[in-house]
Amino acid sequence: MLDRDGMTGEVPTAGAIDYDHSRNRHSVEDPRAALGILFPGGLPGSCVDVGCGTGTWLRAIAEGGVADYIGVDGVDIPPGELLFKADRFVRRDLRTKWDLGRRFEAAFCLEVAEHLESEHAGTLVEALVRHSDTVVFSAACPGQPGQHHINCQWPSYWQGLFNARGYVCDDEVRWRLWEKDGVDPWYKQNMFIARHAPEEAGREPRLRPVIHPEMVQFIEWYAKKEAVEELQSEIATGRKDLAWYVENGARAFAAKLQRKLPGSGNDKPE
Repeated sequence: MLDRDGMTGEVPTAGAIDYDHSRNRHSVEDPRAALGILFPGGLPGSCVDVGCGTGTWLRAIAEGGVADYIGVDGVDIPPGELLFKADRFVRRDLRTKWDLGRRFEAAFCLEVAEHLESEHAGTLVEALVRHSDTVVFSAACPGQPGQHHINCQWPSYWQGLFNARGYVCDDEVRWRLWEKDGVDPWYKQNMFIARHAPEEAGREPRLRPVIHPEMVQFIEWYAKKEAVEELQSEIATGRKDLAWYVENGARAFAAKLQRKLPGSGNDKPE
């Protein structure tokens, strides 16, 4: 059984990453739909998911028959919220050097790197290559909204960091996922696979910056959501001026009264 603080007995840094997983619920359906495309010949025998969150990808991996897996995250997650075995969870400050003392057939790091300051980008990539020769990676592109997105970069930025450590990057998986139903657009748009190949690293084509059409829709939806939440916050905390409350309060009362007038077609009790 793993210690919840890790395999090497190190004490993790409390509050290492400003991220609240309860605000971002992901579906297990995305990895279920994507894993067969990522690994058409069968799932890896062992996996580590760095930035695993509550474990949607590890849940799908375990359902696929993989018993040897570990989930690592920068914040502590209550065992009851994990979607995989709690004794498979390790907390680590992803901004620092860490080592689980073993390697895996595949490492996953999906939509995580953008939450770390740019000075820690190399440290994260170093941890990934320390644990596997095959890394499935994606990170938010510039302009992609989300909670605590502070280092959004195009894939070629991360490609350079992998190249410097002897890894070749291939984004064929993006195009195989591009029109796949049931997979979120950030995976379709940002995902690539880095493989250890020192003699070829850096010679492969640069990963192109692209925007998935569904991502455009997500960005528009997110902007509206943020605007509504900001308005609700302003109203609830009294940051609107008095005239706004008078005007809108009267308008809301008039609309409610109109709905109750006979003949309005809406004179039903609420």
